[in-house]
Amino acid sequence: MVAVAAAVAGAITGAGEDAGAPAPAGAALPAPCRGSGGEAWRRLAGQRLIVRTDGTPDRALLRRARSGEIAGVVVFPGEGLAEGRIRTGLRQLQRAAASGGQLPLVVATDQEGGPVERFPEGPPLRAPLDLGRGGDPADARLEGQATGNFLRRLGINTNLAPVLDVPASPDAAISLRAFGRDADQVSRLGLAFASGLEQARVLATAKHFPGLGRSLLNTDFSPSVLDASRRELRDDLRPFRAAISDGVPLMMVANAAYPALGSRDPAALDPGVVTGLLRERLGYDGVAISDDLEAGAISVSLDPPEAGERAAGAGVDLLLFATTAAPRVHERLAGALARERLDRVAARESCARVVALREGLG
Repeated sequence: MVAVAAAVAGAITGAGEDAGAPAPAGAALPAPCRGSGGEAWRRLAGQRLIVRTDGTPDRALLRRARSGEIAGVVVFPGEGLAEGRIRTGLRQLQRAAASGGQLPLVVATDQEGGPVERFPEGPPLRAPLDLGRGGDPADARLEGQATGNFLRRLGINTNLAPVLDVPASPDAAISLRAFGRDADQVSRLGLAFASGLEQARVLATAKHFPGLGRSLLNTDFSPSVLDASRRELRDDLRPFRAAISDGVPLMMVANAAYPALGSRDPAALDPGVVTGLLRERLGYDGVAISDDLEAGAISVSLDPPEAGERAAGAGVDLLLFATTAAPRVHERLAGALARERLDRVAARESCARVVALREGLG
């Protein structure tokens, strides 16, 4: 995991240079992140998008992969869909991207174990809650490795797990998905699971930053405002700090709001959380991915293009649309860059992080 984070950090050295300015020697942006004008803005926009698929891509999705309008997909397999068909479909998507000269796609799914398993027939055999009762990091590492091997065989290279939230009570919405109610145990077991994924060459995603353990509501369905103090939130951050130290390559930002951090906006739309806290204060140099930007906590007030622009402006690198293929978002982002509603320097830095991540998937 440290190697992945180092590659991402190296890719953005000098990324603050404007398109027309020469970069210092050895500090050039990767090719997909250079340039200006319409085509450059479309490339930068495409590096931000993760959209939904059932594993059997249609012509429109294949075209978007080929043209670079998406950085990847999140897989929600159709009911009764055979693993062989999913494997074939995901291979088609990667071939489409390659035929257009694109980097390997991020292909993600949620395979946490327990209540959230997109492939219920696959590992992990023990849910995080069960692993928490046992308390043995070796067990969590083995489950992570088995899960990674299973996903790899399907053509999935990224798991949107582990959950690093620390439930404040049994009533917390996340409680059945957590490794326990002790921050140190959550850190040990969650990062052991992530290590197992890495051994199987599948990327891990720490979620849901800065912590959903105090929410009684599921942000998939409704807004949630966490009336927690800064001190309480510091405790909730401990597993995420550990994940940053351990080099976990992706960090998912929550859709809950944290007034103690300065805003009542969902964290994924809040520059104070993504850029201020995650990047500047905690020093995270990996890839920040949003929670679903079509979830109830967001869609109650924003449509997908608006949500995508807001999250990009907050500093999120990968914008996750886990409900639809979000076809209008790409044009919205490209237009926002053309009209300078989005910071172009920050967009190039995000692009460099995503490119480094995707280069490592080959």
